[in-house]
Amino acid sequence: MLVIGLTGSIGMGKSTVAEQFRFRGIPVCDADEEVHKLYAGAAVPLIEEKFPGVTTNGRVDRQKLSQYLLADPNRFKDLENIIHPMVRQVERDFLHSNANSGSSMVVLEIPLLFESGGNELVDKTIVVSTDENTQRKRVMERSGMSETKLKEILSRQMSDSEKKALADYVVDTSGPIEDTKAIVDKLIEKLRSLRGEAFLRHWT
Repeated sequence: MLVIGLTGSIGMGKSTVAEQFRFRGIPVCDADEEVHKLYAGAAVPLIEEKFPGVTTNGRVDRQKLSQYLLADPNRFKDLENIIHPMVRQVERDFLHSNANSGSSMVVLEIPLLFESGGNELVDKTIVVSTDENTQRKRVMERSGMSETKLKEILSRQMSDSEKKALADYVVDTSGPIEDTKAIVDKLIEKLRSLRGEAFLRHWT
């Protein structure tokens, strides 16, 4: 089973690329989506203990947590120490489930793939990229986004140029969405010819 790590900075188009993999029948585990689930479940008491007052009605209030972290960015490490091991276990379960069902290729969509060392645990890496103006436009259209919040997010992410230099493949999403889908389709055909070793080496 070939394990692919999909990443890219905020606003680069990861979701579009991941959705095309899903459309082509390739399972995708979205780390951000799993964090959302943890914020409504298993991570809640642990986060409340470290960040008192950021949970409401048994769920993490992302706005309160964001404000907490913006006020004290050094606390991101405390949050990561809670969340990263839990997400890693979800990814392990996802990989084992798909290996057992005979999947030949799976995707781990991880925003901080290189920053967290996750690139060492996959067979191939894909970085999704676009130009800076397009990125900023996409991000600033998101609900609740501000220049301060964007600056903080980018400060915790490796630069786009660094990621592209480390990637096995780069998908440029600057053009129309149909162009991006066509790029992904061609890449999938290329990936189908590869054999994977990462699952047996790192996840069993």
